[in-house]
Amino acid sequence: MEQTAALQAMVDKAKRIVFFGGAGVSTASGIPDFTGAGGLYRQTYGDLTPQMMLSQSFFYLHPDLFYRFYREHMLHPDAKPNAAHRKLAALERAGKLSGLVTQNIDGLHRRSGNRLVYELHGSVHENRCIECGRIYGLDYILHTQGVPKCESCGGVIKPSVVLYGEGLDHYVSTGACREISRCDLLIVAGTSLTVEPAASMLSYFRGGSRSMVVINRDETQADARASLVIHDDIEKVMNAIAINGI
Repeated sequence: MEQTAALQAMVDKAKRIVFFGGAGVSTASGIPDFTGAGGLYRQTYGDLTPQMMLSQSFFYLHPDLFYRFYREHMLHPDAKPNAAHRKLAALERAGKLSGLVTQNIDGLHRRSGNRLVYELHGSVHENRCIECGRIYGLDYILHTQGVPKCESCGGVIKPSVVLYGEGLDHYVSTGACREISRCDLLIVAGTSLTVEPAASMLSYFRGGSRSMVVINRDETQADARASLVIHDDIEKVMNAIAINGI
């Protein structure tokens, strides 16, 4: 109760909140995380690891195997925004949330109504032909077999997600760092902070009179510098936040 009250007081006081989230934000929507117990990255597939199959080189060398794994483990078309997603959308509508930085590729933040979203690792909802650049939605990927091909030129379609070996989009990462540097309350939730370069973006938060909150079931490397640490269910914690005037 004391932690909830402390978080509420910080949200009430803040003028510019930035939320930095990871896979743990979407687990309540039925999307498994990556590094937790039973997570995707703790599994192996013969001699291959998920990190290998989700790499840029694997996509170009073995697009058929890539898409088999991708469709089975990375696409969750029936997932819906949970209470945490909805509360973040409400915070934006209330003018409290100035930016939302996510490592997730599921698109649930935008689906819940957030517009100030920086999707560091891209989105499964955008797919691009590597030859002509034509863009396709998620439905096209779901309703094709094997390696999806462009209807215009026959080129291979690649998901607009950041694979291992690829860099982050310059404009997205720059915008995310800008928002983190300007906020007076940074809420970090649902991320182990082990994936770079995303994790290093927290260094743009200057602290001082400003506050950082970490909400995660397990300890993170940001706990030591946080003003408040809550080791609890993210959906429950975020849902408990009241927004003045709403």
